Amino acid sequence: MRTSSAALAWRGLFAVVGLFALGLQYWLAIAPAAPDQIPELTLNFFSYFTVLTNVIATLVLIFSLAPASSTPGRIARNPELRAAIAMYIAVVGVTYHFLLSHVWDPQGWLFVANGLLHYVMPIAFVLDWLLFVPKGQLRLAAPLKWLAFPLIYTGWTVIHGYASGWWPYWFMNVPALGVPKTAFWAAAMLVFFLGVGMLVVLLDGLLKPKTPAA
Repeated sequence: MRTSSAALAWRGLFAVVGLFALGLQYWLAIAPAAPDQIPELTLNFFSYFTVLTNVIATLVLIFSLAPASSTPGRIARNPELRAAIAMYIAVVGVTYHFLLSHVWDPQGWLFVANGLLHYVMPIAFVLDWLLFVPKGQLRLAAPLKWLAFPLIYTGWTVIHGYASGWWPYWFMNVPALGVPKTAFWAAAMLVFFLGVGMLVVLLDGLLKPKTPAA
C-alpha cells in the first residue's frame, strides 16, 4: 500500500522531534553526573515508561519512512502495532497530566524535553493513527493482548526498584506506599490501559471504510 506524501512528511517531522526530545532528556539526565554514575543513570532513564514508549513510537515513525516492501517498513505499517502504541502513548500523556505534573516542575530545557515527550509526541502519534493508519482490522480482544507491555514493565519496575532503591513514579513506589496501595494503583492503571485500548478498537470500527451496498 502506497503511503501518502502527507503521512511521510508527518512521520518524518515527528521522528525528528522524538529523537530530539529523547536525546535532550537523556543528555540532561547524565550531563551533571560523574562518569561512573552514567551506567546507573542510563538504566534508570530507560526504566521510565514514558521513555520506553517514546523510543518505540519514534522507531516506528522512522521505520515508516522505509519502503513498504522492506521488513522495517512492513512491521512499522502494521495497523495493530500502531494501534497498540497509540494506546500506550495516549496513556503516557493522560497519566502525566493528571497524576504527575503536579509533583514535577521542570524548567529550561528540561521543560522543553518534558513537554515534547509527554504532550507533543502523544498527540502527534495518536493523530498519526487517526489520520493515516488503515482502519477496520482490529479484533475486540486485541487490547487484552496489548496489556503485555505494561504488565512486563510493572514487573521490571518492582524488581529494579527493590534492587536499586529507585522508583520511577510515586504510584509505583512499593516501600513508600505499601503493597495494598501500590497494588491498587497497578490494577487501576491496567484497567485504564484496557479502557483506552477498547476506545481505540471502537474508533477503529467507526472509522473503517464503508462497504458499498450490493
